[in-house]
Amino acid sequence: MTPSPLSRRGLLASAGAATAATLVGAGAASASAPSNGRGSAALVFHNARVFTGRPGSAPAEAVAVGRDGTILATGSSASVRRHAGRDTEVVDARGNTVMSGIHDGHVHPLGAGERSLRPSLGSAETTVAELTALLTGFLADTGGAGAEPDGWLVVEDWNPVGLLPTGTAPHHAMLDALPTRRPVVLVGGDGHNLWANGRALDIAGITAATPDPVGGKVVRGADGQPTGVLKDDAQDLVKRHVPEPSTDELVAACAKVLESAAASGVTTMMDALVGRHELELYRALSAAGKLPQRIVPAIRLDAGQAKDPTASLAYARGLRREFEGVRGLRFGMIKVFLDGVIEYPAQTAALLEPYLDGAGKPTTNRGELYTSAADYGRLSAAFNASGWQMHAHGLGDRAVRTALDGYEYARRVTGCKDARNTIAHLQIVDPADLPRFARLGVAVCMQLQWASRDTWTMEALLPYIGPRRHRWMYPARSIEKAGARLTGGSDWPVDALQVWNQLRTAIDRQGAFGEGELYRELEGLSRDSALRMHTSGTAWQLRQEGLTGTVEAGKAADLVLLDRDVTRCPVADIGDTGVRMTLVGGRVVHDADSEAGRAASARARRARSAPRPASYAAVHGGRHHACGH
Repeated sequence: MTPSPLSRRGLLASAGAATAATLVGAGAASASAPSNGRGSAALVFHNARVFTGRPGSAPAEAVAVGRDGTILATGSSASVRRHAGRDTEVVDARGNTVMSGIHDGHVHPLGAGERSLRPSLGSAETTVAELTALLTGFLADTGGAGAEPDGWLVVEDWNPVGLLPTGTAPHHAMLDALPTRRPVVLVGGDGHNLWANGRALDIAGITAATPDPVGGKVVRGADGQPTGVLKDDAQDLVKRHVPEPSTDELVAACAKVLESAAASGVTTMMDALVGRHELELYRALSAAGKLPQRIVPAIRLDAGQAKDPTASLAYARGLRREFEGVRGLRFGMIKVFLDGVIEYPAQTAALLEPYLDGAGKPTTNRGELYTSAADYGRLSAAFNASGWQMHAHGLGDRAVRTALDGYEYARRVTGCKDARNTIAHLQIVDPADLPRFARLGVAVCMQLQWASRDTWTMEALLPYIGPRRHRWMYPARSIEKAGARLTGGSDWPVDALQVWNQLRTAIDRQGAFGEGELYRELEGLSRDSALRMHTSGTAWQLRQEGLTGTVEAGKAADLVLLDRDVTRCPVADIGDTGVRMTLVGGRVVHDADSEAGRAASARARRARSAPRPASYAAVHGGRHHACGH
């Protein structure tokens, strides 16, 4: 038995030869493998604190991984040692946690890759003068030969609520004052807002007469003219004119961010916004051997498609037929946006009661509901009857109720009692709806790194919804107590990928960067609940609980070895967790001892130490370059 890092990497590369099969399904594994020869384990973790994810399971301190990529056994070090042969790699966990890999139930990894090719504002709050200085620097950095006058400047991670003084509204005139004739676009870090200068509006043909597209809004001033801000599906009016990076550039960038995800312990992802472009990129990544995670693509339908279930079903089936042979992908999920975002000044999340004016008085604005309950119900029924799952962006309480109403209709019409439809985000939930999640078997996919006291939840929200509704922000424990399944997602790259701070915040409702706790006593989860939410809970959401999500014999060896015991360390220390090794189907996709692993670990470490920037200082001072993930 040889514990050297070199031996580990060489042996596990051969042990992962069966990974192609395990990415499709896990076969049965023997619980009594011989101690020598081909039936012995490829790898044994010992001296570990194994979090099996199975409630009531006996404590374990060792895991044996078979050569077919499945888990052979868990238990005491002595009982598992019999699975070790002469060439089995034995890894000392040093008392730290071995557990299921993280399952990210709502993420946009290819978007993270594409964003990494462009300069970033880091979601900072800035004055107009400070923003002008930053953008002038970006213009200089991207101002190679031929950039003027037609080279687009696209800047990522603009903070739609971040212009100072608070309440300053973005207008294309501010961008028109930049020393350039180039089209300039600032893409909101929330994914729901875009700010364009006058040249970009002209290229897109956006005028006062341009109608709002279905599911989007062209923001206009008091004079009826477009301000340059485009919301949700209106963003495409400009985005369709922006030149795309080359496939080679995208593959390289996405491969790098997927390595970072593996270094953060992520083994399965549900890509929550997929069309032909994304599927072609996944095919290229898979063909290049650069797709380390299992991917469940959620085919996105726009608000217009949501009104035509028959055509939408044909569209989704066509994409599945074309791309289902791509190794690493598993189809069966549909994504629909029901509303937008809740923070001031966007306020496009759909609410049951109107937003307040900031001084406590109701307005006439209840946000934007992009698809009615009737349309969503018919759409859900058509897809559920054909074996597909639905995944709704539902952020405001009216959007959440709309999704529940749609799922209830689909259940009644189809008789499908295990559709496992999902609602994601659930920033505000009306307490009257709490019992419905469990009754309808709906997966509740929450991004609990947002559940802390900060600018986003306090200054940009509390005055505009009032304390009664504010108390029901991200009501994780209330939903859990009502019997529903909690699942986890990062929504990366809306935020940096900070998997372990995400788990920490689910427990203490403050996290590494919060200014205080957000209803911890009412809505904070137990440690076990937070861990299961991001492993077995999300595996259930994605219909792969028979394959992954818990550590037990016969399941695929999608495992992580951590640098601490997250089952017993102080809660505040969970957020700084590092990942020593990540396996998918028994194949090592991250090894912190390797050269590539050290680089990926460093990127993951930088990501988990970077808060949501709230000031100009976060991006000022020479940061005029493309963001490197």
